[in-house]
Amino acid sequence: MHNSRGGINLLTTSMQKVITLKDNQVAGNLFGKYDENLKLMENMTDIKITGRGLELHLAGEPAGVERMIEVINHLAGLAEVGVQLTPGDVDYALEAVTKKTAGEITQALSEVVFVTHRGKQIKAKTLGQKKYLESLKKFDIVFGIGPAGTGKTYLAVVNAVAALKNKEVSRIILARPAVEAGEKLGFLPGDLQEKVNPYLRPLYDGLYDVLGAETAQKYMERNIIEVAPLAYMRGRTLDDSFIILDEAQNTSPEQMKMFLTRIGFGSRAVITGDITQVDLPKGSSSGLIHVQKVLNDVSGIDFCYLTDQDVVRHPLVKLIVQAYERQEG
Repeated sequence: MHNSRGGINLLTTSMQKVITLKDNQVAGNLFGKYDENLKLMENMTDIKITGRGLELHLAGEPAGVERMIEVINHLAGLAEVGVQLTPGDVDYALEAVTKKTAGEITQALSEVVFVTHRGKQIKAKTLGQKKYLESLKKFDIVFGIGPAGTGKTYLAVVNAVAALKNKEVSRIILARPAVEAGEKLGFLPGDLQEKVNPYLRPLYDGLYDVLGAETAQKYMERNIIEVAPLAYMRGRTLDDSFIILDEAQNTSPEQMKMFLTRIGFGSRAVITGDITQVDLPKGSSSGLIHVQKVLNDVSGIDFCYLTDQDVVRHPLVKLIVQAYERQEG
């Protein structure tokens, strides 16, 4: 291809490559529904990508084509070990190849953490998630801090269910502070339980996905699993339990201390939250921000920090998080 600029002809080299995939299952997984993964790879680079059966035809600037070959080989490797690829995985793979961490990710992401009632394999999707899962295994109290979409709560629920099934704990308790983002509980219809249920819905959703709605309901009816506002924890001592405190940025320092001192023998606790999304009244201190200073050097407790690089929702979620960080920074 020749481009003319200022009377001078500039030669732009182009490369074409063909990649042959292992089988139709890998190809279908890699291409995505309606080729959405291929379209995303094209949109995020200057490489033309065409899928034909088991073949991928790449065309573009040589360095970009070589990089895309690495990305596709990495994603194909994940597909071969059973990872169901999403646009988020494609986005992460593009960054991983740039940072030369793709090989490490392929190895880390092949380990199955849990299999849901529908046979879905739960695995870490980023290196940050892998470290978080390792902390959940190693420490009795883990703080998972990071932005929306990083899997903080979902992976904590998965670990809680796994611990229950392995008889490491006898019950699961999921708690959230009933602090509302822009709404007042008093204006909502119904009794207290009905009023707080909307704020607990994300916890129910995680349970239903991992256990199935029917099994989760049975466990809740037998009090093996309890989903409750943080206020219900006051005055209790919780032994042999896996306790998750979600949206912990909306606790006061006093509430955080109350929660942490409820933990009894044989119990494990995970505290999750996003310190950039505090919904407390103006001038109020966040217990999640405060506790980092208080417990930073305490043995047996780990603070695990996830970032926008660990966002595993739609790729736009990561871009939104980054845009807000730039605005607020």
